[in-house]
Amino acid sequence: MAAIKVDVPELIEILRLTPPEQNIMLIGKHGLGKSQIIAEFYKRMKVIAFFLGQMSDPGDLIGLMYQDQKTGHSEFLPPYWWPTDNKPIVLFLDELNRARPEILQSVQDLTLNKTLAGKQLPKGSIIISAVNEGEEYQLTDLDPALVSRFNLYEFAPTVEDWLLWANDKGIDERVIAFIQKNHHFLDPEEVFDSEGGLSTGSGLNKTPDRRAWEKVSNLMKPLDEIGDIHIKIMAGIVGIKVAMNFKKSLETTLKVSAEQLLLSFAKYKGKLKSFKLKDFIFLNEQIVYWLNGDNYKPSKKKAVLKNFHQYLLHLKKVKQTEAIAHVASMIENDKFQKVAGLLVADSEEIMVELTEYISHIR
Repeated sequence: MAAIKVDVPELIEILRLTPPEQNIMLIGKHGLGKSQIIAEFYKRMKVIAFFLGQMSDPGDLIGLMYQDQKTGHSEFLPPYWWPTDNKPIVLFLDELNRARPEILQSVQDLTLNKTLAGKQLPKGSIIISAVNEGEEYQLTDLDPALVSRFNLYEFAPTVEDWLLWANDKGIDERVIAFIQKNHHFLDPEEVFDSEGGLSTGSGLNKTPDRRAWEKVSNLMKPLDEIGDIHIKIMAGIVGIKVAMNFKKSLETTLKVSAEQLLLSFAKYKGKLKSFKLKDFIFLNEQIVYWLNGDNYKPSKKKAVLKNFHQYLLHLKKVKQTEAIAHVASMIENDKFQKVAGLLVADSEEIMVELTEYISHIR
């Protein structure tokens, strides 16, 4: 299936602008966060998700048939999820192209008329489907007539999208730092070979995805130090090669974090002495993502902005003009509008430092 690619902000705009009577189909691999985005966007509506590839009986979708004792006619009982308050709902039909033919037959009527077994969904109800794509999936060919009832989009979130989300959701900073340096390990296409003595010998290969990195973060958050057993657990989540690379990265992390600098610049500025341009670039990214994720209490905003200003003055003092230009270019990016708005509204000093560089970018 050929479809236009969209990232996270574009998908959110598509969800916002598409009329309810039009159906949406998202194409992409598992673990990209499709269901999470849909659940968060439609949080004021009831979202009902079906994993059609795991459904063996269409009765779960359309309800069970029974005989009306008065008329003698066969009818369908409303399924357990059917809205009884007549309020519109969102039906998320995941794994559509892994569904059995009898399941797809029920979906046909649903997508055309918003009806199931003769019952009309409440006005304003929305239907969104997701299909897996790739040789590793056991797939069902979809009827072109069914596909034609959807607006098709290939969901291709960027690494930047994930980093923004990760900072906003409080993903462990060691995981965020690793993905910043190793974009290709976020959700790579290739299947990694086993290495490092951690193979099960089963012939199965584990590869990372965005959902898996959240699991790694949950594993690491309570831990100050990561031992070999933790790396083995991690290997079962994201794969052996990635886990071994993660272990190596822990030995070469920056001596100071964005949180430390922005909350206590005077205490940690000495750790910047050995930094080269590449270190400042990496730290800049951490700082802007951290600011964009609202990782501080409102009462700390004044101190955070003051420390950010002190950091920029330090870059100026050590003549790291390229690093300052890098900060300016990130703030000019539409995805960091929250940071730009914060600086414009609350820190004239920082904007004065960055204005020259922003004008050069423009």
